[in-house]
Amino acid sequence: MTSPLDELLAEHADLERQLADPQLHADQNRARSLGKRYAELTPVADAATELRRVEDDLEAAKELATEDASFREEATRLESDRERLSERLQELLLPKDPADDKDVILEVKAGEGGEESALFAGDLLRMYLRYAERQGWSTELLDATPSDLGGYKEASVAIKSRNGGVWRRLKFEGGVHRVQRVPVTESQGRIHTSAAGVLVMPEAEDVDVEIDPNDLRIDVFRSSGPGGQSVNTTDSAVRITHVPTGTVVSCQNEKSQLQNKESALRILRARLLAQALEAAAADASAARASQVRTVDRSERVRTYNFPENRLADHRVGYKSHDLDRVLDGELDGVLDALDAADIADRLAHAGH
Repeated sequence: MTSPLDELLAEHADLERQLADPQLHADQNRARSLGKRYAELTPVADAATELRRVEDDLEAAKELATEDASFREEATRLESDRERLSERLQELLLPKDPADDKDVILEVKAGEGGEESALFAGDLLRMYLRYAERQGWSTELLDATPSDLGGYKEASVAIKSRNGGVWRRLKFEGGVHRVQRVPVTESQGRIHTSAAGVLVMPEAEDVDVEIDPNDLRIDVFRSSGPGGQSVNTTDSAVRITHVPTGTVVSCQNEKSQLQNKESALRILRARLLAQALEAAAADASAARASQVRTVDRSERVRTYNFPENRLADHRVGYKSHDLDRVLDGELDGVLDALDAADIADRLAHAGH
């Protein structure tokens, strides 16, 4: 009976043969599909090949060590390599999140703390935009409601990569982010705590989520800027309600009603896909990677402490004393820690 790994290696070898056939490339779509699958399986094949080589070398080193003590050190090193490669292969064989290659729509929303919370929401948005820039990703502001002092009451941004993988990197950012600092509105110099919510959703394609136009209630209204000042005199803002789920999305960023409607539909599709994925994953693990829906200071995933220049992620115990650099988009440290914790959790549950 063949193991799942043997089946994957056989599939990889078969794909290699097919891709070497010049006739395959007459059908570009098929060639692209097979090429993508081959690229997915290549790290598994490489790790398995390397592991088998190390195991063969280890067996030889152990045999030689009985006659020559100098090979014991080599055997110890190879045992360490075998353990590392075995763990790497286990990680590669874990089931993939079906949305890992997708782009995302990320929303930030001010919570408790009034104007200070809106300023912090603006800081978070800039942090994600700077991180996207560092990754070579493109960003598009879909909707934003500015606050009087230059923050955001709420904002939605699409983040895209030519090579995919944005969701894989940012999917654990959802939840309540708490800030501790002296607000610009504070005259006594006292440290305040406020919070902002982050929601990250894989961006849905039309094929992912089918929306029946009859399920939508679309209202138009006049856009308004900070302090209620009118930013235009036409009913260009759009509010879409998905009646079956009660999901409501508003967009007023663009001057065109049509553009606002398109942006609102993109956000609605992403929210409906996120709900569907969440429902599908609930049976497997209700707690893992759940995103906090309410912007309440007590339900926080991360704290940004300005007086101590410290960031702490409460889910994985990660701490950094480079808060200024993190807010400038250097997020790899905390994202790597979250990714490693997720892999460890999935490995622990793989046999259950």
